[in-house]
Amino acid sequence: PEVINGRTHKATVVDLSPWVEYEFRVVASNSVGIGEPSRPSALLKTKAAVPVVAPTNISGGGGSRSELVITWEPVSEELQNGEGFGYIVMFRPLGSTTWTKAVVASVESSKYIYRNESITPLSPFEVKVGVYNNEGEGTLSSISIIYSGEDEPQMAPAGASALSVSAAAVEVSWLPIPWNRHTGRVLGYEVRGW
Repeated sequence: PEVINGRTHKATVVDLSPWVEYEFRVVASNSVGIGEPSRPSALLKTKAAVPVVAPTNISGGGGSRSELVITWEPVSEELQNGEGFGYIVMFRPLGSTTWTKAVVASVESSKYIYRNESITPLSPFEVKVGVYNNEGEGTLSSISIIYSGEDEPQMAPAGASALSVSAAAVEVSWLPIPWNRHTGRVLGYEVRGW
């Protein structure tokens, strides 16, 4: 901290964080050295302010058909800057000009799920997440691209054939299902026999 002239008996402390409790001590010094610190002052809380730190790690995806799952890393308490803290989630289909806005009032929240039957599977959305408290709306994150949930495969594998390779084993083969923009990627197959 800055050294204050010996004839001065007050100082303004700057660059403190909003809505944080502080206590202060004063230490006298001279050319010989530094003395003992005073007893701590009473706790004093700085005034609240609009939050300025946006959530990080905006991601999501997955979920069920007709869902857009959005996740983020919550903002720590010391950066919330006041009471009534929550999140503002904004999203729109890629290429659209109109944002949909949702408010998530829980401080601990790190996920928002938008459900709408009109969402087609694997649709890209532009998403940003911001913060607010009783003092007003704060900063929004940069835009992230998140895809809506996938749908189940709409077609069966073709060309299934079986070849006996031993008395106890059969090799089964098939043509893979092609990737489909609307239903997504095939993560696996199930082979059934009877």
